[in-house]
Amino acid sequence: MKGFVHEDEKLLIREMSVPVPKGTEVVVSLKTAGLNRRDLYIPNRRKGKKEPLILGSDGAGIVEQVGDEVDHFQPGDEVIINPALRWEANSDAPPQGFDILGMPDHGTFAEKIAIDAAQLEDKPQHLSWEEAGVLALSGLTGYRALVTKGQIKKGETIFITGAGSGVSTFIISFAKNMGAKVIVTSRSEKKLQQAKALGADITLSNDVNWTEALADETVDLVIDSVGRATFQRSLEVLRKGGRMVVFGATTEDMIHLNLREFFYGQYQLLGSTMGSREELRAMLNHIVQYNVHPIVDSTFSLSNIQKAFDHLEENKQFGKIAINLT
Repeated sequence: MKGFVHEDEKLLIREMSVPVPKGTEVVVSLKTAGLNRRDLYIPNRRKGKKEPLILGSDGAGIVEQVGDEVDHFQPGDEVIINPALRWEANSDAPPQGFDILGMPDHGTFAEKIAIDAAQLEDKPQHLSWEEAGVLALSGLTGYRALVTKGQIKKGETIFITGAGSGVSTFIISFAKNMGAKVIVTSRSEKKLQQAKALGADITLSNDVNWTEALADETVDLVIDSVGRATFQRSLEVLRKGGRMVVFGATTEDMIHLNLREFFYGQYQLLGSTMGSREELRAMLNHIVQYNVHPIVDSTFSLSNIQKAFDHLEENKQFGKIAINLT
């Protein structure tokens, strides 16, 4: 079978062994996969590794074979893959042994994958294959940041930096469904218009003074994934005693924080990453209940996957990028 791998400092498509299910494993014939920013960073994290690793964390497809200890799934079932490995119940932080699919385990940028049946969920029937293939990682990350960590409530106001990311598009939809007011930012006027169409109540350019623009607003929750470039500006729009959730740092990791202002403001700062199987299932129930459709920016074939990587690295996308594997 064909797979997109990182091997000996190179990214390439190559023939890989067809997987065979063991015991509790299932072989899924993948229809689509989702590209995540994590996939851009893995080659740098694997410097010096010569053995091939299939990249990719998100995916959806059809069960092809099941191991002799599997009783919940059978050939023909349509499924999505949970990329959060070995994290079952909701907890304050991931348990020991937690990993994300796609490193060190083989991922989803291939025609087939063998994976433990515990990592599979039924594909929501209202989703296309492209939508199902990009759902799990970003949807789960956004749901945990917004609901589990952010504790969003009906009538509250949420401020989200980086309107065009896959996670942000999920958060906008989830928050609106839960009755929150949504404010988003971007340096792209086009992405702000797209966020408005998705349901954002207020859109702000990165070039304006956010504090002045929101002088008449009360922001209860900030969700930031940009890092140093926006952290302090985001904190300044948050009400005293408000909550700030950070799930990423696409700019520099290190920030400057005035501790005296922080503790006098009684702010709550929370870290978040991915989520448990319990939260994934809650997120899936939400998207079925509210008929949520993931925003798919574009779809690339496996043979053109490098163009998908380039598109994501240039930060041109609004929503998710899908990879067609059939």
